[in-house]
Amino acid sequence: MLSAPMAACVFCEIAAGRAGAAVVLDEPEVLAFLDVRPVFLGHVLVVPRHHHGTLPDVPAPLLAVLFEAVQRLSAAVPRALAAQGTFVAVNNTVSQSVPHLHVHVVPRTKGDGLRGFFWPRTRYGSDEQLATTAASIRNALAAG
Repeated sequence: MLSAPMAACVFCEIAAGRAGAAVVLDEPEVLAFLDVRPVFLGHVLVVPRHHHGTLPDVPAPLLAVLFEAVQRLSAAVPRALAAQGTFVAVNNTVSQSVPHLHVHVVPRTKGDGLRGFFWPRTRYGSDEQLATTAASIRNALAAG
């Protein structure tokens, strides 16, 4: 089921051709363009053409198409920019500046200075806490 385009969604506007972007991939179901506020030059956003707010909202068949494009871009970006690799990330609601699913493909090079992307790191207080957390996630997956 397709979600309706959001009237004020800038990514829907870009996908519809009503707003400009530096497009790097233009396909029937997926669009990719440069982020206007990149972490590093060459930072690409990959979006489904139709509006889906978060990753859980995307129909399974579209996920395959979307992530195949992400995979191709994660190989092309380092070749194009002489980077050593990429960082690929998806925000869901929290820290999602545009409420239209988008996958970040960020060029990376050893020593590029990117730090703290996963802000404070922590540790499990005990093996029991580790096991309980894993069981909670397994239970949520099983419940659907």
